[in-house]
Amino acid sequence: MTISLCMIVRDEEPVLARCLESVQDLVEEIVVVDTGSRDNTRQIAARYAHKVLEFPWVDDFAAARNFAFDQGEGDYLFWLDGDDLLLEEDRERFRVLRRRMEEEAPTVVMLPYHTAFDRDGNPTFSYYRERLIRRDSGLRWKGRIHEAISPAGTILYGDAAVTHRKEDPGDLDRNLRIFEKMKEEGEPFGPRERFYYGRELYYHGRYEEAARELEAFFRRPDGWIENRIESCRTLSDCLLALGRREEAVGALLCSFSLDLPRAEICCDLGKVFLEEGRPRQAAYWYETALSRPREERRGGFVQRDCYGYLPAIQLCVCWDRLGDRQRSVYWNNRAEEYKPGDPICRSNREYFRSHPVQGQ
Repeated sequence: MTISLCMIVRDEEPVLARCLESVQDLVEEIVVVDTGSRDNTRQIAARYAHKVLEFPWVDDFAAARNFAFDQGEGDYLFWLDGDDLLLEEDRERFRVLRRRMEEEAPTVVMLPYHTAFDRDGNPTFSYYRERLIRRDSGLRWKGRIHEAISPAGTILYGDAAVTHRKEDPGDLDRNLRIFEKMKEEGEPFGPRERFYYGRELYYHGRYEEAARELEAFFRRPDGWIENRIESCRTLSDCLLALGRREEAVGALLCSFSLDLPRAEICCDLGKVFLEEGRPRQAAYWYETALSRPREERRGGFVQRDCYGYLPAIQLCVCWDRLGDRQRSVYWNNRAEEYKPGDPICRSNREYFRSHPVQGQ
């Protein structure tokens, strides 16, 4: 079994060597397709890659990725972005994964993608992506923006996580620019495009437009359930920004019509009530968040802190505001179990010492 790493890159000089050094001994072939770099990206790629090619950028990520995949000759095609890498523990997991792939011959291999981290480097935001695709499967990338391959056939879940470490924000307007070009050209939006267009509008502070797009997406029965649940969260944020609090709560509650509550939704509800000065209601939702299992293989976005640390530390605040010091201390201790040495927990202990409960 052989693996070809097939990448598309542009102006990745600060990070590309880091990426390729982390995987060069794990694959049989490296293909780097440059889409218009103005720095030394191609020269760096040439030190590691078997093929360095050019593809004119046409505002279409799927077209570029399909071109890159067409150049790979391995049994499996593996993709990374220039600011991704495999940490040492994940490199070892990747070696183990290769042995499983040889035995099981999957069509698609799904791997965790870690994209945000706490102060100790632990992932706080992750989700599974289709990461290795059998070359003879016929599966192709789709979508000009937020492109994806729909997993099919035999799917294998591995634990060799890809770590995303961006060094600079890049072109923050690129995605919205592509979406609006599609709209101007009359290109129809599928459910995935509608979802991500709404999110881009939200990121750019265009809350009214974002709310309309996200509401339209949520009503589409052909939308992926994980995206529909996530759309409730983003829609709620838009409505809160517009001062429409009751509608924002309603948007979060709508997610319950699709599936059992996710901890992320429960934490969002807790935040709304806590900011309103209703700590008892907030405590209910944070406690509910702690009761929810973390099921990453659903494929949706997972904020790991919502399944432990975040509701615990917020319950410390809730019970302090409700005047129950014993419970407040208990939840602060629980939060520190999730994150030993956490500075917020340490600050809370100082607060408890300097603000003793009257009569104690």
